[in-house]
Formats: sequence, structure tokens, C-alpha cells
Amino acid sequence: MSETNDFGDFHAIIPAGGTGTRLWPLSRVAKPKFLFDPLGQGRTLLQSTFDRLAALAGKDHVVVSTGWRYVEPVREQLPDVDVENIFAEPVPRDSTAAIALATAVLARRYGEQTIVGSFAADHVIRGREAFAESVRQAVATARAGYVTTIGIAASRPSTAFGYIHQGLSLAARIPQAPSAREVERFVEKPDASTALAYLSTGEYRWNAGMFVMRADVLLGHLRTSRPAMFEAISRIADAYMAPAATREEAVDEAMARYWSGIEKIAFDYAVAEPLSLSGGVAVIPGDFGWDDIGDFNSVAALLPSVNERNLKVMGDTDQVVCLDSAGDVVAPMSGRTIVLLGVNDMVVADTPDALLIAPRARSQEIKSVVSHLQDEGRDAIL
Repeated sequence: MSETNDFGDFHAIIPAGGTGTRLWPLSRVAKPKFLFDPLGQGRTLLQSTFDRLAALAGKDHVVVSTGWRYVEPVREQLPDVDVENIFAEPVPRDSTAAIALATAVLARRYGEQTIVGSFAADHVIRGREAFAESVRQAVATARAGYVTTIGIAASRPSTAFGYIHQGLSLAARIPQAPSAREVERFVEKPDASTALAYLSTGEYRWNAGMFVMRADVLLGHLRTSRPAMFEAISRIADAYMAPAATREEAVDEAMARYWSGIEKIAFDYAVAEPLSLSGGVAVIPGDFGWDDIGDFNSVAALLPSVNERNLKVMGDTDQVVCLDSAGDVVAPMSGRTIVLLGVNDMVVADTPDALLIAPRARSQEIKSVVSHLQDEGRDAIL
């Protein structure tokens, strides 16, 4: 594989936003989950994502879009990323704005035919060669004018993910991407019976939110479908091209004037789904190990059991004592010992200022706990 030919015009965008509310109280507004190493691998989720993408695109071709409060932690964790390649958002405006701004700036720096790819900061991927091959084919498909997603093999009838319905092969049209297929449609998170039906057809893949496209294709779509967003993004991107001596001031002024008014909408809704209706979206199969660290159950699935009763520990196992208990997920982060007696299939997350105890089956609902605490004005522990 020749990186010069395959990835020379490819730039990776890492949207690093969101607080990971389903992993509260470990993930907080001040330190969200992408800055953590929940699996004890020695690299945080953000660092692991950067490592994967830098191996393909090169360190100088990886940019990060994040909230202003996370710029310093991101710089500390990713010293190889130039400050000019970190785009700080004053307030969250969802994935479309984050991806579009980075794309608009990269288009001005490298030309509108440059290929950009968005890869979330909090995913766990195993099988780097298979990942690299999927991205290589996605880049080739993007060069042909498609917004290209990487669809993950659905290993179970999950109701936690959206799905991609694969259509006709594009191999004849794009020889460099023999696995490419048109996207028939994107499907929202289904109920259990629908997910099982999808799985039985073999025509559906999980939507992992990975998108690769030419800059001009994305920006052209926004110009026609969301002109107000396109105009605001363009103004801010222009500011990033100001002379070095005045750039920071120009960006601050443009952000203050335009950013908060940008429509808050996910990339799937603003770009992928509309373009799929006209045959403008393709999918490359991603046959590598993939997990979205979305809640305690998803973390537990990636951790080894520490005993024969399927106890999973995020952190120091010596701080957990388990008697007549099974299937628990325990995060001892307060420095004190946690003792379980007759406790089954529970989440116990202990931090210095907050303790969470919940059934594993309700892991997805922890997000609502955060909303409840917010409504009560308990912002100090969020």
C-alpha cells in the first residue's frame, strides 16, 4: 500500500466533543470521556484515535475540533498536533458545524479537492490493517464524488446503533474500491425485532458515524441546502486564513459574530441522509473490531473478567472485594475500597464527590440522571 498515492490528499478530522453523560460520574463536563483511558491501555481514547489516523494520513494531516475548554487538555495529550490544527468551538453546535468548519479551513489551505474524513474521538478499533484498508477504499470512493461512510459488520441485533442499508455495488465505477456500495438509506435506532430482521438479511451495517468526502462535495451541499450555515462557516474559515499576526483576533471576532447562530444539527441529518436519497452516499464495509464507548455496558464488554463471576473493574482491582456477587461493573475512583455482597448485574461508579449505583440493564438511562441533576442545579458534580 502506497501512502503517498492512497492518502496524500487525505486529512483526518477528529470531532472531540460531548461529555459522555452515560458514563457519569466518571465522565464530566470538565473532563469528558475522550480524555480518559477507560480500558487501561496506556493511551486515552483521543490519543488512540490520533495514533490510528496519523499512521495513515501523517501527523500534520490530523486536526481536532473541540470545545474551547478542552483545547489545553487536547494540546497536552496530543503534542504532535500543531495549535493551528485545533479548532475551538465557543459553544457546541453539533457535528455538522464542527466537521464543516474544519473542512472549510482545510479546503482553503490545500484546495477544494482535498479529501477529509471525520472519525469520532471515543471509538475503540481493533485490527489496524483492516481499518486502513477500509479508509483507503473510502478515500478512493470520496475522490469519485461520494460522501462515503464506513459501515460496521452488525454482530448482534443491537438497538443502540443506527443502521445503513447497503445497495448496489460500485466496484465497476470505482475499481480502486471493490467493496464500495451505494447506500439505500440510513435507519434510526430500531426496536429489538426490527434489528433482528435487519441482521437476518445481511444487507445492513451499523452506522459508526465515520464519513469521508471531498471538501467541495460537502461544502457544495451545504451551500445549496443550508446557505445560512455555509455563509457563517465561510466567514469563520476566512478568518483562519488571516495573517499570523492578526489571525487569533480575526478568528475570535468571527466566532463571536457567527458561531452561536449556526444551526445545531447532526451530520447524519444535515448531509448523509439527504444525499443518500439521490444516490450520493456510498458505504465501505468495515470488517474490523469496533466499539462505541457509549455506556458502562459497552466498556464492560471490552474489559476482561477479574474472576469467575464475570466481575469487571475499571481501575485498581485491589480496591474491589466481591462476595456472592456476579456480573457487576465497578469503577473504584475515590481511593477507598468497594465491597459487594450479594450484588448482581449492577454498575457501581465511585468518585470522590459522587457515587452511582444502577442496574447494568439501565446503563443507557444514566444520561437522564445527569439531566435530573442539572435540573436540580447540581452543576458542581456534572
